[in-house]
Amino acid sequence: MASGRVTLMDNRFYEPGPAPALRSPLLLPMRITALTLVAGLLAGGGMARGEVKPPPSPASAPACAPAAALEPSPTLQPLPRAEAARQLPIVLQAQKITSQPDLQTVAEGQVEFRRAGLVIRAERITYDSPQDLARATGQVRVSRAGAVYTGPELQLQVQRFEGFFLQPEFEFRQLGAGGRAERIDFLDSARSRATRAEYTSCPRDGPAEPAWVLRTDSVRLDFDINEGVAEGAVLRFLGTPILALPTLSFPLSDARKSGWLPPTFSTDNRSGIELSMPYYWDIAPNRDATLTPRVITRRGLGLNSEFRYLSRTMEGAVQHEWLPNDRLAGRSREALMWAHEGKLAGDIRYSAKVVRVSDDDWWKDFPDVGRSLTARLLPLRLGMERPFGWAGGEGLIYARTLRWQVLQGSDSAVVSPYERSPQVGVRLGGQAAGWQYTLESEYNHFTLPSGEAARAGRLDGERWHALGSLSYPWREPGWWLVPRLSVNAASYSAAGRLFDPTGRASRVIPTASLDLGFEFERRTQAFGRALHQTLEPRLLYVHTPYRAQSQLPNYDAAAKDFNFVSIYTDNPFSGIDRVADAHQLTAGFTTRYVDASSGAEALRLGLVQRYLFSSQRVTAQADGTPDGEPLTQRFSDALLLASTSLLPRWTLDAAMQYSTDLQRSVRSVVGARYSPGPMRTVSTTYRLTRGLTEQLEVGWQWPLFGGAVPAQGGERAAAGAVAAGAGNCSRRTWYSVGRVNYSLKDARVTDSVLGLEYDAGCWIGRFVAERLSTGLSEATTKFMFQLELVGLSRIGSNPLQVLKDNIPGYRLLREERRSASPSDDRPSAAFYD
Repeated sequence: MASGRVTLMDNRFYEPGPAPALRSPLLLPMRITALTLVAGLLAGGGMARGEVKPPPSPASAPACAPAAALEPSPTLQPLPRAEAARQLPIVLQAQKITSQPDLQTVAEGQVEFRRAGLVIRAERITYDSPQDLARATGQVRVSRAGAVYTGPELQLQVQRFEGFFLQPEFEFRQLGAGGRAERIDFLDSARSRATRAEYTSCPRDGPAEPAWVLRTDSVRLDFDINEGVAEGAVLRFLGTPILALPTLSFPLSDARKSGWLPPTFSTDNRSGIELSMPYYWDIAPNRDATLTPRVITRRGLGLNSEFRYLSRTMEGAVQHEWLPNDRLAGRSREALMWAHEGKLAGDIRYSAKVVRVSDDDWWKDFPDVGRSLTARLLPLRLGMERPFGWAGGEGLIYARTLRWQVLQGSDSAVVSPYERSPQVGVRLGGQAAGWQYTLESEYNHFTLPSGEAARAGRLDGERWHALGSLSYPWREPGWWLVPRLSVNAASYSAAGRLFDPTGRASRVIPTASLDLGFEFERRTQAFGRALHQTLEPRLLYVHTPYRAQSQLPNYDAAAKDFNFVSIYTDNPFSGIDRVADAHQLTAGFTTRYVDASSGAEALRLGLVQRYLFSSQRVTAQADGTPDGEPLTQRFSDALLLASTSLLPRWTLDAAMQYSTDLQRSVRSVVGARYSPGPMRTVSTTYRLTRGLTEQLEVGWQWPLFGGAVPAQGGERAAAGAVAAGAGNCSRRTWYSVGRVNYSLKDARVTDSVLGLEYDAGCWIGRFVAERLSTGLSEATTKFMFQLELVGLSRIGSNPLQVLKDNIPGYRLLREERRSASPSDDRPSAAFYD
C-alpha cells in the first residue's frame, strides 16, 4: 500500500499484551466533598491514561491473531486495579484504522477505545510512537464508573502522562451533578491542574447562571499525598456569593482530612443568633477531634469540642461546651459529656457515661435531647462486668456506681432517684433436663444528692437482694404451658427506721404462677382479600402471699404502666422493694388478620382483664408510688386494643383502659394517620388520662403548592431525577411540616415544631421553629435554617433530626448518602454532607 500504510480489513485492532503503568481511574466517593468537582474532573482526565500501541510489524506478527472475546458476566465484578489492570487487553474500534510501524497509528470515524471499564470515544485518535503522544479530537468523550467527560481535544504523552484536556465538561450521572473547566493540565502521573472550574447539580444549558454554582480560579491535585488545593473558591447562590475562601484543601478520596466544615447558624429567644464554624482535625486513623468556635449575640464567645477515639480494646467520645463569660448569666458556664466502653484482659468489660453541667439553668438555655433521656437528671455511670459460662448456662458478675446531677428550678422541683455507690452483683441463668432457672444476687448502697434527703424525708441505706426463678416449660405447636416458682428476698439496713431499733429488716416473698396460651390459625376471606386469621388466647394465674412492706424502705419500686405487657407479669411493681400480694387470674386474647399474599397485618384486636380472688393489700397510689389503699375491686380495668390498615392509605390504632365500676374509660389513646404518597402524611393522636391530662397531637408533612415543571437539560435532567430519588429534579414544591402538642386540660400548646421546606430540584431550603416548654409559663423557641445544595453540602443548622424525631411518617426530600465505610461518619473534606 502507498506510504507503507496498512488498513485493517475488519476495522478492529486488538493487542492482548500488557500496557505500561497508568494511574487508577476516577473512583467516585460516596460523599461529595467541597471540591469533588475538581477531584473528579482531574482524576477523570487521568482515565485516559491507557496506551494504544501500533500493530506489530509483519515480521513479528503472528500468522493469525485472535480477535477480542467480549463475554457478558452474570455478576457484577469490581474493576481490577494496579498490576491487574495493566494486564487487561486494549480494544480499539473505528470505521478506519491505519498504521505506520514504529511511527504513527491513526483511527478515524466513531473511534472507541476500551480498557478495564474505561471508554474513550472521539472522531479521531492518533498515536505518535516516537514521541509517545496520543491525541483525541472531535467530540472527545470519556466514560468511567458513571462519570462522563466531554471536550474538543485531549492530548497526552502516555508514558510520562503529560498533556492537556481543553474545555472539558463533566457529568456525575449517579449524583445528577457536574460542571466544566477551561483547561486541565496533566503535569505528570500524580499531579494535575484545572483552570477556572465550576460545579453544580442545577441545569447548565443556556446562558443563565445555575441556581447555585461553585467556582474556582484553579485547582491543583497531588495523588501521591492525596491532597487537592483550590484557589479562589466562591460559592454562589441565586446570583449572590454566599461563601468565599482564598485557599481550600481537600482529599482526593473518601479518606478523612483536617479542615474547616460548613458554618452553622441558628437563633432562639433566650440566646439570640448563634454562628458556629467547626474545624475537623484528623489526628490519626483511630482518633479525631472537632473544635467549634461559637459566637452567640446575647451571651458572647464560646467553644465546643469533641474528641473521639477507637482501638481494639476501647472506644469513646468526649464532648465539652464552654462559655468563658456568659453576659446574660454573668459567669462562666460549661457542660461535659463522656461516653466510653473498653475491654481488659480476661474478658472484663468496663464502661462510663458522664454528663455534667455548670448550673441548674443550662437545660433551659441550651436544650439538647441527646445529652440525657431526662433533661433535668444528668447521670454519672461507671461500671465493670465479666461474663462467664458453663455447660447449659451463663452468668455475669458486675460492679457499678450511679450518681445524679439534679437541675432544680424555681417554679418546679425534681425529686431525685437514689444514687447507687456501689452496686455489686451476679446473675446466673441456664437450663438442665428441661428445667430453666435464673438467679440474681446484688448489694446496693443507696444515697441521695446533697440536700435531697432532708427535703424529701428520705434516708440513705443499704440493701441486699436475691431474685430467683425455676420453671419447666412445655411448648408445642399451637400451645404452651409454663409453671414457674420465683422468690424475691431482700435485707435492709437503714439507721432511724421505725421497723427495728437496730435499723435492720429482711423479708422473703415467694410467687407461684402458671402461664397457658394457645395459637389458632385459619384461612378466611374478608374485606375482599384472602387472609390468615389468628386467635391467641392466654391465661396467667399468679399466687403471692401477703407480706407487710410499708415500713420497709423504698429505693427503686414504682408501679408499672398498666398495659398489655405489664398485665401479664407476676408483680405490678418495678424494682425490688415492693411485691404485691396476689391471688389472681389474668385472661385475654388477641386476634390478627394477616394478608395472605403480602404478610402485612390488616387488623388486630385485643382484650384482656384481671380477676382478683381476694383483696390486694400491697398496692400503688394514684401517682405510682407504693403503699396505697387496699384494692377490693374484683375485676380490674379492662384493656382493649385495636389497629387496622384496611382503609387504603390509612392507619388507625386505639388503646383503652375501661373501668367496669365507673362504666367509662379512664385512659385512652386514639391515633390516625393518612399517607397517600411520599412526603404526604397527616397524623393525629388523642391522649386522655382522666383527672390528670388530656392532650391532642397533630403532625404533618404535606405539599402546599407547586410541582413538577418540564425537565430541562435532557440527559442531565434525567440524571438529576435519579439522584434525587424522589421525582423530577427540576420540580418546584413547597412543603409544610410540623407537629403541635396541645393540652386540652391547660388550654395551651406545650411543645410544637413548625416548618417549611422548598424543593427546587437542585437545592432545598428548610426553615423550622421548635418550641420546648421549660415550665408552666416558660418555653425555649429555637429557629433553624438550612440550605441543602444537592450534590455538594448542607449549610446552616440541621433540623432534620428534629423533624424525624417529631413528625410520624416524615420522609427526607432527598435520601441521605451513606459513607463508603460504615464505621466512619466523619467528613472527608471542607464541605461534607
